Amino acid sequence: MKKYNKRTAKRIDKDQPAKKMSVLRFGKPEPVLTTGTDYHDIWYDSNADHYTLPIDRLALAQLINLNGQHGGIIHARKNMITSDYQHGGLNHDDLEAGVFDFLTFGDVAILKVRNGWGEVASLVPLPGLYMRMRKTGEFVVLQDGEPLVYSPDDIVFIKMYDPQQHIYGLPDYIGGIHSALLNSEAVIFRRRYYHNGAHTGGILYTRDPSMTDEMEEEIERNLADSKGIGNFSTILVNIPNGDPEGVKFIQMGDISAKDEFANIKNISAQDVLNAHRFPAGLAGIVPQNTAGLGDPEKARNTYRKDEVLPVQRRLMAAISNDPEIPAHLHLVFAAETTDKGAA
Repeated sequence: MKKYNKRTAKRIDKDQPAKKMSVLRFGKPEPVLTTGTDYHDIWYDSNADHYTLPIDRLALAQLINLNGQHGGIIHARKNMITSDYQHGGLNHDDLEAGVFDFLTFGDVAILKVRNGWGEVASLVPLPGLYMRMRKTGEFVVLQDGEPLVYSPDDIVFIKMYDPQQHIYGLPDYIGGIHSALLNSEAVIFRRRYYHNGAHTGGILYTRDPSMTDEMEEEIERNLADSKGIGNFSTILVNIPNGDPEGVKFIQMGDISAKDEFANIKNISAQDVLNAHRFPAGLAGIVPQNTAGLGDPEKARNTYRKDEVLPVQRRLMAAISNDPEIPAHLHLVFAAETTDKGAA
């Protein structure tokens, strides 16, 4: 039995079930990053028997590998500080590990290793990622099972100042964390935008009654297969005697024009450099103007005076001021003048 619909001027088979609206989502939403870098008030965890951290150290450690500017500057600062090391109670590998933790987490705990007579025989940094402090002043290193516990007499603790608490240190780049995250999130989003097929960035809308179920399934299958490599292929839809307005692509956003990717990258990278007080000429930044970035040797010498030497002196003073540490274990850096090339 046929029924004539005056409104659409088309015949509709009454016995044929009405087609339901179908929605196809092109890719599932995925979280890009969880920061974990928010500052929290510290408190004493009685169950764990140590003070909590102001900032999640695992997040700080992961951030190094997530942002090119931030990670590169941390490594550059570490290399600059350790490059002049001559000798002392730390071997070069341990010194690099200790300096790296100091820059990443804002503090480092150096263990005084004693011989059978109780004398300090060598020095070794504790892993900053797992180091915690107790009310008693003891230092603990978390591990599977019971933590390792060290007396405060066996530890030389060096930390950056944090006015909000005086238990742990606080890294000096905290002000640039959100810029580092924004920079890395922009890159990850752009990569996934091209890689997972979400580049369609819109809704494929169909309303042509001539479209059969088989044709709709074919379109869905081609769209689903367009993810990954080859995802920029073009799909031809041919509906005999179809409505010219029956298939439309509704654009939801044009990332190439509206996401300001280049500006996000440039501004956030500058923020990271500012947070570390690191010269752009030493960070591999490509100059955006004809004036360039100045003499890199002058920038290096200035940065060395203001940022490298103070850390070296602080490390040397912390070790040499401990009366238990003999002179041959004191850290010695090259007494190199920094005025060369400054003129």
